[in-house]
Amino acid sequence: MISMEDKETSYSEEEDQKSPLPFLEEKEKEDKAHGFSNGEEHWEESELEGELAGGGKMGSKDASEGVGDQSDSSMESLEHCLGDINNIQSMKSPDRICMLALQRNLKELNDAAREKELVVQKARDKLSTCQLQIKMLAKQLERVDTEIEKEEEAGNVAALSRLRAMRRRLCTELENEKDFEFQIFLTLKENMLQMWQMETEQGKYEIFHEQLKKYEEELEMQYQERAKVRIWKEKIAALQAEENQRSREKKEEEAQKEYEEKHKKMLEDAERNHKKAVCFLRKSMARIHEKNAKEEVKTQEHMEGRIQAVLSLKTSIASNREKLRTLQVWNKAMAFEAKKQEMKMREAILAKGGNVAKEIFLHKRLLEHEKEKQAHRERQKSRKIEIVSQILRENASIRKRKKSQSCTKAIKGGGKLEDSLLWRMKTWQYIEKTCKRSAGARAQPRCSPSACSSAGETTASVGEISGAIAHDVLCESGEDKEERDKTLVEPEFPGLWSQECDLNKISKEEMDPKQLATRVEKKEILEKKMEEFQSGIFHKQIVSGRECNRRTFYSKPSCIHFKDFDVGQIYKKKIVLINASYGVNFFRLVGISEWLKDFISIHFDPPGKMSSGMSCEIVVTFKPMINETLEGEVMFMAQTGSFSVPLKCTAKRCILALDKELIDFGSHVVGETISRTINLTNSGALGTRFKVQTSAGDSSKCRATTKSSPGRMVIRHFSDCVPEKNVSNSLVTPVVEKKDQICADHSEEMPCSAAREEQQRAEMSLSSSSTERLGQDVLSSRAALDTDNAHNLVELSAEETPVEIMLGKVTEGEIGPFSSVKLQILFVPAIPGDVRAEFVIVFDNPDCKPLCFSAIGVSIDVPVWVPNPNIDLKICMYDRLYQDCIVVRSRAKATLRLKFEIRKELSKHMELLPKTGYIQAQSSFSVQLKFLPRHSLPEDAGSYFNEETRILEVPVTILVGEKAKKVNFTVHAIVTTSDLEISPARINFGYCTIYEAVQANVKLTNKSILPQEFGFVGLPEFVEIQPNDGLGILLPLESLTLDIIFKANKAKEYSFELTCKSEINRQFKLSCRAVGVHPPLELSHSLVQFAATALNSVSTATLYVMNSHVSVNPVTHPVPRIGKGEVVPVGPTSFEFRVPEACPVTITPSVGTVLPGKKSLIEVSFRPTLPDQQIREEAVRRLCRAAAAGAEIQKRKKDEKKEGKKSSISMSRQQSSRQLVRDGGNKYLTSLNSSEQPRSEELKPDSDAYMAAQAFLMRNFRGSFEKYIIPCFVASGRIDERKGSENLSCSPYNTLYLELHCPAVAPAVVVASDNGKNTVNFGDVAVGHRMMKRITIQNISLEKLELKFSVLNPNGPFLLVRPVEMLEPGESKPLGISFCPNEDKWFFEMLDVRTAKTSLTLSIAGCGVMPSIVCSVEEILNMGYVISREKVTSTFKMQNTSTLTLPYSMQLDSLSSTRDKDQQRIPSFIMSSLQRTELVGTQNYNGLSVFSIFPTEGEIVAGKSQDFTVTFSPDHESLYYSDCLKVVLFGKEIAHVIRLKGAAREHPMFVEGGVPLDVPIESLAVTSPPSSQEALNGELQEPAKSILLVLEYIEGESSPVPARAELKVGSIQTAQFASKKSVEFTLESPPLLQQKGFTIEAAKGTLERGQVKCIGVSWVPPADFRPDDPLLVTALLTLKGDIKETYQILFMGKVVSAYAPTK
Repeated sequence: MISMEDKETSYSEEEDQKSPLPFLEEKEKEDKAHGFSNGEEHWEESELEGELAGGGKMGSKDASEGVGDQSDSSMESLEHCLGDINNIQSMKSPDRICMLALQRNLKELNDAAREKELVVQKARDKLSTCQLQIKMLAKQLERVDTEIEKEEEAGNVAALSRLRAMRRRLCTELENEKDFEFQIFLTLKENMLQMWQMETEQGKYEIFHEQLKKYEEELEMQYQERAKVRIWKEKIAALQAEENQRSREKKEEEAQKEYEEKHKKMLEDAERNHKKAVCFLRKSMARIHEKNAKEEVKTQEHMEGRIQAVLSLKTSIASNREKLRTLQVWNKAMAFEAKKQEMKMREAILAKGGNVAKEIFLHKRLLEHEKEKQAHRERQKSRKIEIVSQILRENASIRKRKKSQSCTKAIKGGGKLEDSLLWRMKTWQYIEKTCKRSAGARAQPRCSPSACSSAGETTASVGEISGAIAHDVLCESGEDKEERDKTLVEPEFPGLWSQECDLNKISKEEMDPKQLATRVEKKEILEKKMEEFQSGIFHKQIVSGRECNRRTFYSKPSCIHFKDFDVGQIYKKKIVLINASYGVNFFRLVGISEWLKDFISIHFDPPGKMSSGMSCEIVVTFKPMINETLEGEVMFMAQTGSFSVPLKCTAKRCILALDKELIDFGSHVVGETISRTINLTNSGALGTRFKVQTSAGDSSKCRATTKSSPGRMVIRHFSDCVPEKNVSNSLVTPVVEKKDQICADHSEEMPCSAAREEQQRAEMSLSSSSTERLGQDVLSSRAALDTDNAHNLVELSAEETPVEIMLGKVTEGEIGPFSSVKLQILFVPAIPGDVRAEFVIVFDNPDCKPLCFSAIGVSIDVPVWVPNPNIDLKICMYDRLYQDCIVVRSRAKATLRLKFEIRKELSKHMELLPKTGYIQAQSSFSVQLKFLPRHSLPEDAGSYFNEETRILEVPVTILVGEKAKKVNFTVHAIVTTSDLEISPARINFGYCTIYEAVQANVKLTNKSILPQEFGFVGLPEFVEIQPNDGLGILLPLESLTLDIIFKANKAKEYSFELTCKSEINRQFKLSCRAVGVHPPLELSHSLVQFAATALNSVSTATLYVMNSHVSVNPVTHPVPRIGKGEVVPVGPTSFEFRVPEACPVTITPSVGTVLPGKKSLIEVSFRPTLPDQQIREEAVRRLCRAAAAGAEIQKRKKDEKKEGKKSSISMSRQQSSRQLVRDGGNKYLTSLNSSEQPRSEELKPDSDAYMAAQAFLMRNFRGSFEKYIIPCFVASGRIDERKGSENLSCSPYNTLYLELHCPAVAPAVVVASDNGKNTVNFGDVAVGHRMMKRITIQNISLEKLELKFSVLNPNGPFLLVRPVEMLEPGESKPLGISFCPNEDKWFFEMLDVRTAKTSLTLSIAGCGVMPSIVCSVEEILNMGYVISREKVTSTFKMQNTSTLTLPYSMQLDSLSSTRDKDQQRIPSFIMSSLQRTELVGTQNYNGLSVFSIFPTEGEIVAGKSQDFTVTFSPDHESLYYSDCLKVVLFGKEIAHVIRLKGAAREHPMFVEGGVPLDVPIESLAVTSPPSSQEALNGELQEPAKSILLVLEYIEGESSPVPARAELKVGSIQTAQFASKKSVEFTLESPPLLQQKGFTIEAAKGTLERGQVKCIGVSWVPPADFRPDDPLLVTALLTLKGDIKETYQILFMGKVVSAYAPTK
């Protein structure tokens, strides 16, 4: 056996061998990184020297002189220290290789010695166990011998044989153990010999240990020298920083003084400028006042003239009405005479035997031709006058423009002046050309036939009116420009413009030859610079070493496009230029294209240097003067090169197109009239005039054409339309003819344009239909076409071919921008065969090309025809018979045989009777058509039936005569179903109580496109269908929602069907199911009707909840059950009313229990209030009305100002502008209101608009009536007051329902304060504080009111301070209420303000609050293990659970002001553990706090939380860092205490667990680690740290459990030790541990960074354990990381009784 002393000596020897190894490993690592570290240190030192050397230059002279001596001395000492360090390093460098080899050899030797020692220890343990086994076997052998002797004496043969066999076995085992002991002894001897040899070898290396000690001393000296150098550097840097700070402060003071002086100067300059501006402003205001007074005088005169003109116009209109009546009578007489003449002419022609129709038609054409000629002459005259006047006005306006533009352009430079003059001349030449072209176009004759002469007169008069209006408009535009010129020429303030200068004169200075020479030189230099600049001397854009050729600036939009402009208007566009380069860039504006300079101006403020991604804005203004499309670009020059933005200006143009180019009329019988339309669409912004005419070259190809001249149209007027047109034209023509007279009478008072406007209004007021016809006749100069007389075209002379394809009414007119016109084409077949006509649409706009289209048709002539070729059977249902009669007519003079054929596919569904027949000459024949559609029709019909539209089109052929000529007609029908769909087809009413009715909605849909009658028949007594008792009519495809009402009469299961019949006796079934429920409770009243209740007052009603269930016998009375389920047991039954959120009803009590045969009283309260949404809508309406009124006032003011400014404009112009203002005012206001209308959701309850709307609605409340249904849930059992209704099972099928009828009326007394709210909410108030509130009440009735108040709780926190007794009508008085809580709870009371008729209830509420917080950390916040001089943070959350905002402050005990006094007490480690109150543990050496927290103070809002961050930053190794953190509220109350703990290590590994054996408080003195020499001398006799692990085994339990304990081994997460990532640990397990009953789990392992593993230890006491003597066994725990650490683990085993008495 080996004693404990031997083990300790072996451990000490082993420790002596191990002690140099960690130091050697550290030296090896330092030597490997020595080259790099030396370079870095030398570089840092040289940089610091440079800063110190240059630091004196940065400061002032005084600072440099004061610090000069100190810096010189410090530099000398610094150089001395650096020299010493270099010497030390030179001494170390030759021995580095030797050190590495020595370290490697020592490590190998120590490892071998350690292994050999372990082998020897194991051999000794085996030897001792073997000796113990031999002793035990010897004792057993002796005991067996004694027993053999006893049994021999007793004569027990069986026992003797057994004992002898045992003796033989023991002898053999004893011999084997002795042999094994001898072998172990030999191996132990050999191992001991080898171990002694290794120890002798270790003794040889003592010299090397001395060398290592020297190296260590040298390193220590080096470290001290470096520390001195760093201290000197820091001192010098601190001095330099102080001097720099002083110099900066001086500079800031000087800059502040300069800024103050500049600010004073700026203020003085501003005052002087303000005085000057005031003088100029006074002058300009006086001038404006004078101008306004003159304008007011002019407007008054203008208004008087207008009034006189209107009066004269009224008189003229009255006189013209009489003339109109006479003209109408004259027109009627003329028409009557024309008819008489026509009749006479017919009689004469018939007497001669001629063709009456032909002669009358030719006569009418001659009369029309003469009228057209006369109208054409008059129109030419008016057009000539109009064109000449227009040309004169345009010439005058052109001269004015030339003068104004020449004056403004002459101010510019000479070089640009010549170019601009050239462009201006070109512009005016283009304007003159366009004016001449428009004049020529207008001068071209445009004639069209008319029905009567009045149409021609009307056309001429309208042309004159339009010319006059155009003349007025041009005059106005010219006068407006004159006004603009006047306002622009005269400046507001006298300045440079007051100096008169002549552009043609040249000053003497300009003629000086010296100045001319300098100008020439400057110009040459500028041109050279521009050439150099433009030759490519730019900064290249280089990215990642490569030149980038992409664009540096991008514009949004990429192209500046002015679309559809008007000449004379001004257009502006804004573009944004974005710097897309990779660095800072800038640009400037170079210019625009030369041909755009007269029309384009650019407003550009240079932004300076722009970072990448930044942008700037540029405004481009376009003032068109010519109506042409322009293209160019805006050029810029950037730092990296030039770029440009394209610019395009497109004028208005016409884009015309036809929707089709070919019109196919198909085949038609001679004598019919067919009409088709074609659409002409203009998708451009410019309108034009169009004219439709026949193509010039289609006479050879087409048969149906006309022989009219190009100026004429294809429209014809017939005799039947003449009387209708005469009525409308006669009503208007006199007004047009009298226009000259009206203008002549009032030429002095009013221009002719006003008279024309009034005449046009009179025309509009006559009749809408006649006005539309007249407008078409005037604009297009055409007559209407009568289709009934189209067959007259056939009876023309042989020389002319009848026209079969012709135009409709619209042949010419105006097509506006973005509009379309429908053109009608008629086909009147006259001769069998193919017909084709070509038409051309020409336009007045020369840029628009003519559009062509053609029309084709086929005329057929069959002797038999069907008058109705399309037999429409309308809508038919399946399986229903439909019949129709088809009539066939014949033109032939003989009898013809007819045979009717139907398609074979439809023979099952359609039949014609008879199938063969004979039609007599010039008579008719009837055929019976029978149609019975089957459901197989869609499949049989094929292509004749469209399944989507359900349309059937069947062609039927009639074979005529022997030649079998075919006559076709078509049978049309829409086939539909007769189904009625009931959705859903099944209804489950669910569970229904016997006290209520359940309603289900069913949708009945008519799938047919025919209306159908329906009705539900044979209804049971417990079912009702509404509306109309289930009877009605369904329109096509209509869906009707029906209400199926079910009311159970007993508790059972219901299953039944409802039958719906249609008008054709089809039946549709609806299956229904339900379960009748008899609930255990019932309400005394299921309907409560409240009396009329005032707003914000309360009405109450009482009812009972009754429990009549006293017996479970179903024979005597109905028992409560659900369907056929179990009967509810007799006993207490609970109920609960659930009131909806938006319902103004309160039920008290809402929860209760009713005993059998008893009833419970329920009180229902109704408190009506105004809906919030209604108040918001009223507020929005009031705001809109106010905005509309303000906008109208502003509009009137603007109109008055405009009328005052335009006093020189003619009377007609003013009248038309006023009319436009009147017409557009409402639209403007509506658009303004719609754009500025506020949203109701945006209004706040405390806004003025909301309060005004609420008061208005309260005073104008007319009453309301609402219905509410409240559910009452029922459950068997009694409700527990503590747990509530959670322990009860409530069946939803037993629910009762209470219906409430709630009428509301206007109140007599209202609350006028706080937006009219009846709730006084004091909110959260701290306990013990008092708050006062005032409420204003108002009498809004017409009677004097006497007020009475209810009594508040005398022991409660609320108090009525100032009651009011009387209120006059409309009077308001305040009430005072105070609140002082004495507990932490919610308080609520009701105060009734009673009057004779109504009452006002005020709800008073308040809450007494005690502050409270909740912390996410309970008591201890452990920061864990950290590498010393590193930081780690942890976050915890503090939540304010109270309803008040809490101010807080965080206090650390280590920073407490009383800590110095606390440190004078007895140290805590001397006291017992129960007396220790010190929470502040180890602190940093540097004086800074180990723990810090952020934020330290602030406020936590109610219900919110605040995150706090704790930082743990130790500066040395210790396991007992701790501190105490206190959370203080309101500066006094400590709300929470948190203990902060942490540990720091020098190396990234730690062991945790067991009982600590050291003192938790360390000394303030910094102790250095023991030297290696002391370790060699044997002074360090035990491991570095000892850990006691106590295992307590509980004895006396039924199932004993081994005692367990754990050790935690961990690796710290850090970035310092990058080379060694993992940590290895090994816990040695000697045989003694196993002998003593200890078991170790996971004794070896590897740890990654940040990983923690547990070593489990369990202990079961051995058989020879003595409970009074605790067991103590030691083992070694080794950690290998960047260094190697060894821990001595002391395992202590105790046995504790399970029944030990507790203290």
